[in-house]
Amino acid sequence: MLANLEYYKDKICIVTGGNSGIGYALCEKLLKRDVIVYMAGRNPEKVEKATQELSSDSVHSLVMDVTNQEQVQKAIEGTAREAGRSDMLFNNTSVFKPVLFERTTFEDWKFMLDTNLWSVIYGVHAALPIMLEQGSGHIVNTSSLAGLVPYPMQVIYDTSKYAVVGLSESLRYEYSEKGIYFSVICPGDIATPIFSKIINNKGEGAPVPEEAYPVDQAVFYSLDRVAEGKGRIIVPEQPNSDIYGGYILGNQQVEEFLLKHAHDHRIRFEKEGRFI
Repeated sequence: MLANLEYYKDKICIVTGGNSGIGYALCEKLLKRDVIVYMAGRNPEKVEKATQELSSDSVHSLVMDVTNQEQVQKAIEGTAREAGRSDMLFNNTSVFKPVLFERTTFEDWKFMLDTNLWSVIYGVHAALPIMLEQGSGHIVNTSSLAGLVPYPMQVIYDTSKYAVVGLSESLRYEYSEKGIYFSVICPGDIATPIFSKIINNKGEGAPVPEEAYPVDQAVFYSLDRVAEGKGRIIVPEQPNSDIYGGYILGNQQVEEFLLKHAHDHRIRFEKEGRFI
């Protein structure tokens, strides 16, 4: 890998879910690293508005529904033809809907797995042949700390994010000798508008948790680790790395933390319709 300041320069990058939250911050920070950004989103008006807010000739709108394989294929291949290559793909689109398992429906499962997992599979499937042909490329998938630690009351989300980690880690080793890099970002609570979409029994959105990590700092840290060729990126690193390590090693304190987390959150969920 080249030094951080050089790694991104003049690269062609597609960022899905780019018009809000972590995706928007990724686009913003990539532009500051001299990247040509294709901001991808489902809603044409929202994507166009977000690109205009960034006020840069190096950002382009890319409209696609990431749950539609044909649209993803067409958008990624079309971008490569237009730009002459495809250097990086950030599979970042995600939805978060905490729910008790006994209240889940198959529609809930399909909605979250289509958005959080199949969108990543579609993106990799479209981008990888292009990168193999050109002999280089880097695919960055956004998972979650919930893709490493099984937080209760969000089983569908956890399932999708565990799968994204497994997919990314497997492909990292499979294509290392081909010059294709894979990274997976595993954020904890990050201060983005995603919390406002978590509705309680009164129809009220959740506030951003006080301890949530600033999105700009999260993206800045993540992009540096991507440039270093890191495979698994936990952000913020602490205390999340200790929680993950403790869980893997069977630490009793982490076990008790997760059990208490489940107990407290179930009580609040049953009373208010959400645990945040």
